[in-house]
Amino acid sequence: MSEFTFKLPDLGEGTVEAEIAEWMVKVGDEVQEEDPICAMLTDKAAVELTAPVSGTVVSVAGEEGDVVAVGAPLIVFAGEGARQGTPAESETVESTGIKPASEQAATPATTSAVKAGPIPGSATTPGKTLTSPSIRSRAREAGINLSQISGSGPRGRILKADFDAYLERQSGSTQAQPPVTQANTGTTEIKVIGLRRKIAERLSQSTREIPHFTYVEEVDLTALESLRQHLNAQKPAHEAGLSPLAFIGLALTRVLRDFPQCNAHYDKERNVIVRHQGVHLGIATQTADGLKVPVVKHAEAFGLNDLAAEIRRVSTAARDGSAAREDLSGSTITITSLGKIGGIVSTPVINQPEVAIIGVNKAVDRPMVHNGQVVVRRMMNLSSSFDHRFVDGFEAAELIQALKVLLEQPALIFMPDQM
Repeated sequence: MSEFTFKLPDLGEGTVEAEIAEWMVKVGDEVQEEDPICAMLTDKAAVELTAPVSGTVVSVAGEEGDVVAVGAPLIVFAGEGARQGTPAESETVESTGIKPASEQAATPATTSAVKAGPIPGSATTPGKTLTSPSIRSRAREAGINLSQISGSGPRGRILKADFDAYLERQSGSTQAQPPVTQANTGTTEIKVIGLRRKIAERLSQSTREIPHFTYVEEVDLTALESLRQHLNAQKPAHEAGLSPLAFIGLALTRVLRDFPQCNAHYDKERNVIVRHQGVHLGIATQTADGLKVPVVKHAEAFGLNDLAAEIRRVSTAARDGSAAREDLSGSTITITSLGKIGGIVSTPVINQPEVAIIGVNKAVDRPMVHNGQVVVRRMMNLSSSFDHRFVDGFEAAELIQALKVLLEQPALIFMPDQM
């Protein structure tokens, strides 16, 4: 019987290693060529790998959360189909450094990472449910057995719509259950791997390395909100409306022309500030897998409607897992918003290697003194953070004040001298 060692391939963009996000097979499983075997997480996204040969899984490189170098052994197959490997690719188990089957535990998957884009359905072993890593993660968090869900995708693959529909049905049946009155005494341990570990590492690095300077200012959005509602009323019923975020993003691209130090990256390897002429606007987006930052490339080149559409496109792609790698990298400054939950003040953490982040808080109607009268105005706070090593406090305050002027007098956003 022949053995075939499948080594971690080059996943692109200079990747030298990847984290095991999810095993879809275990030692002893029979797999067919092109069956999904695992999801590997890079700095950008997760990539689902398929079996290069048919055979039995003899050993795997480690558990979920372990990091594997490109070119290192990932999984070993045994069987007649394993002969498809070339002599250079086929090795004995002893030479790979992978633990043999007798020393490995068939550990159930505990989490998964978001995929870089839609992964087509493929053949699988009997009893293996086809779906994306993000849906597997949601299923584990909700305690749902995926085998109970009928998939409508190719070869029975469970799609996001299938999973959401199942959750809705379950929610309806759960509401009829009597409340639980006994005390809950158990605990749940969740291994911090995949995208959540990447988020933790990046936030820790950012707060450890960057002296954050946070500046908060309130903005009167009454005029902007009136303009927004007027423009939305002119749109056909089927067309998506303009969000406040589109106006904020457009205004930010205007003021950054006068504050190039804030539209920049810090290259710590070369100790150089790289100022960008184009504004690649990061839109911090909450997803089922954690916080992602899809990017609107060259936001300065968009008009209001096109910018709003592009913000919707990249945010939706980030949430449903269809974002391409280029959609999730390259931002030069980020806007983060908690939407309706926004609160009064937040302390956003800078998205390295950027040097600034603009935080948007909740807009509310408040009594304010306006033209000597107490009137109701639409107010919102901007809570923004800057890398104090490279952006002085005065410069940070000037940028936010310039942004405030445009948001409070929205016609200025579209004036020729502001373009």
